[in-house]
Amino acid sequence: MEAFLNYILQFGSLNKQQIDLVSSKARILQLQKDEYFWEAGKAVRQIGFITDGVLRVYYYTNRGDEITRYFIDEQHLIMDGHAADELYVPAEYLQAITDCRLVVFSKENWREISATIVVWDRIIQKITAKLHKEKLERRSDLVSQDAATRYRNFLEKFPSLVNRVPLAFIASYLGITQSSLSRIRKTIR
Repeated sequence: MEAFLNYILQFGSLNKQQIDLVSSKARILQLQKDEYFWEAGKAVRQIGFITDGVLRVYYYTNRGDEITRYFIDEQHLIMDGHAADELYVPAEYLQAITDCRLVVFSKENWREISATIVVWDRIIQKITAKLHKEKLERRSDLVSQDAATRYRNFLEKFPSLVNRVPLAFIASYLGITQSSLSRIRKTIR
């Protein structure tokens, strides 16, 4: 819980009573490797903050190919991108690729925090803006670069993920085959 509160307080101030309210509405969720935080076609009912582990967002193409869109590691808020009072049914999967520990809030508890703490929505807007910027920066490089450059940039931007994420998922994220990634890795070493 402390990691989540420290993260939130980077974006705005809360007094002790507000911190106590937020803490009282949270619970800890352990996800084992391969378990889902959310699944395509099923309504999302919680908001999370990852304190340990790595998750990945992926989807299936109409040909049945599995595509990794991005990875989420520690110190990231997991929201569905919609208002907490809206029902959101994703077309993607959010799966633990390592054992994970998260601080989670039901959407109902999140709404209650928002209704009680005046600055909460402003704090969350700042976080959301930061997350969207990070996602755009990650994806824009993938479109304009060759495979070797994409992999070098992945190593530079996400050094902690290289040894924690299966090569098949990294290859999918980079938009290349696993055998191409293996060849690239041999030339970079």
